[in-house]
Amino acid sequence: MIYKFYQQHIFPHLLNQLMQTPSFMQSRQILLGNIQGQVLEIGFGTGINLDFYQHIEHLYALEPNAEVFHLAAERIAKASFKVQHIQASAEKLPFPDQSLEHIVSTWTMCSIANIEQALSEIYRVLKPTGVLHLVEHVQYHDNENLKRLQNILTPVQKIIADGCHLNRNIEQLLHDAKFSFLDKQYFDAEKLPKVGRRMFMATAQKMLD
Repeated sequence: MIYKFYQQHIFPHLLNQLMQTPSFMQSRQILLGNIQGQVLEIGFGTGINLDFYQHIEHLYALEPNAEVFHLAAERIAKASFKVQHIQASAEKLPFPDQSLEHIVSTWTMCSIANIEQALSEIYRVLKPTGVLHLVEHVQYHDNENLKRLQNILTPVQKIIADGCHLNRNIEQLLHDAKFSFLDKQYFDAEKLPKVGRRMFMATAQKMLD
């Protein structure tokens, strides 16, 4: 009971503050500014991304937690495009096959319980020409000490941060899910604990058969 209250009413406010650090906001601007048309955003949260969409017409805001979605009400009211709440999980997307041109994930894939199933669903609903836009914190691949520390701390992190994994190799998971990258880069976000500082930003499409 106490933990559920923490998940629904305390952690979302903490996360909302963390996700507005300057390095995160700059990454959103780079990733989202040029997207056009209709977009599915996975893990909409409190709507921090809304200000960075400059050219879209309709946003499907996938957020399974209705309490979290309500925290975005003020931001949604100011949006210049339609925002439609989709209360569903990433592991079971309520969209037809090959129906979406753009899918966005910003610091969400770390906390999806069955990430392989979610990526399978993203692959299913994305058009052949569609693009997955993502920025995520990830496992270190060039520092064994930090990688080991991420593995040690992840069980605790999952409890205090609503399922968040410090040690996911998102690039490899996407490759295994048959995505190819249009572009990709790793960088270290400023003003974060070093164990969670490594980021991965990319755009990807389905691999050609």
